[in-house]
Amino acid sequence: MPIEKILTRETHEDIRSPIKIWTDDIDEASMNQLRQLGALPFVYKHIAVMPDVHAGKGSTIGSVIPTKGAITPATVGVDLGCGMSAYKIPGLTPDDLEGKTAKIRKMIEKRVPVGQASHRDEDGVGFLAEAELNQLLQGKADVLARARSLGNCDRILRGANKAGPQLGTLGGGNHFIEVCVSKKFEVWLMLHTGSRGLGNLIAQHHIAVAKNLMKRAFIDLPDPDLAYLWEGSGEFEHYIADMQWAQNFAFFNRRSMGRAVLAGIIDLFDLRQAGGRPLSVDAIEYVDCHHNYVAREHHFGENVWVTRKGAVRAGIKDVGIIPGSMGAKSFIVQGRGNADAFCSCSHGAGRKMSRTAAKKMFTAQDLAAQTKGIECRKDDGVVDEIPSAYKNIDEVMANQSDLVEIKEELRQVLCVKG
Repeated sequence: MPIEKILTRETHEDIRSPIKIWTDDIDEASMNQLRQLGALPFVYKHIAVMPDVHAGKGSTIGSVIPTKGAITPATVGVDLGCGMSAYKIPGLTPDDLEGKTAKIRKMIEKRVPVGQASHRDEDGVGFLAEAELNQLLQGKADVLARARSLGNCDRILRGANKAGPQLGTLGGGNHFIEVCVSKKFEVWLMLHTGSRGLGNLIAQHHIAVAKNLMKRAFIDLPDPDLAYLWEGSGEFEHYIADMQWAQNFAFFNRRSMGRAVLAGIIDLFDLRQAGGRPLSVDAIEYVDCHHNYVAREHHFGENVWVTRKGAVRAGIKDVGIIPGSMGAKSFIVQGRGNADAFCSCSHGAGRKMSRTAAKKMFTAQDLAAQTKGIECRKDDGVVDEIPSAYKNIDEVMANQSDLVEIKEELRQVLCVKG
């Protein structure tokens, strides 16, 4: 699909870099945030905006921001490494789920702490392979050593020490665990979560550092959340190292949860592999993708930092996950490598109204009606996640047909939220 909107310096004097947008469904708050982003002097080429775009704290959600020489920590956000995992479960069919979704949900909620809850000890560690655990622990040791040597890093110290209890936990908000069925009559497990309180505290520290640097350098910004760290500085290198470990933790968090839930499903349905042995969790193929992160990539002939704030990498060989809302369908996709989008796509449907607005407009009865047939919470505590608070996922997918190819279409039958 052609790009619907292109903001340029000619149309807006305060914009240094063009902003290319893959939808015409965008609110003014998002447009204002994008104009401010486009005014930053270190943006490379242009900003790409995905069709699930909506305003967010720190930066516009659904934006892809390539930069040279600097990164804005608040634009990356506080849920470092937030993303998705999806597992296709062999030997299980939609018919097997009939009458058992409530039991599966109970099993999931027993194995995975949700909302503000954490493990009482390090239960989640047991679902990581030895090499994964060693990588996670070494990263934690490095984070703690840096924080202690520099001083004034209380948030980082507190965050890193949350790694054990929070490994293998879901969190709240729009994070979820779902069981889905595909058009091919297969069953999938899908997870959405990030780096939990750990990533939040680490990000808060570095955002504060960036804001303080702006004050010391007498750099005046239209929004304090645009405060940045310049490449080559100690503060920049410290942020990159801590941020990358938090992103790794987010991946291992999803891996721990995925293994824990899959082990429960294997046991519940007595799934077997060839030879009659119980199905091995590690034999189940999976897809994993960050959608809130920074990576060093090569675009338009140069190496740049790419911040994906609610966006998924969609290079030609990349497989990604694009969820709808609870009650809507989701997709497994393969990227088309669109250069103008910096090889990216949307990370979901995208909100069309705030959580506060959704709670004012809808009731638990509305939620129950819109999630009919799906095993999930249907109470006031999750009304802000009602499907009507999100954009139409079919329209979002149509708007990015030049960014991704749909490989699987999934329909939720069970959704666990915090």
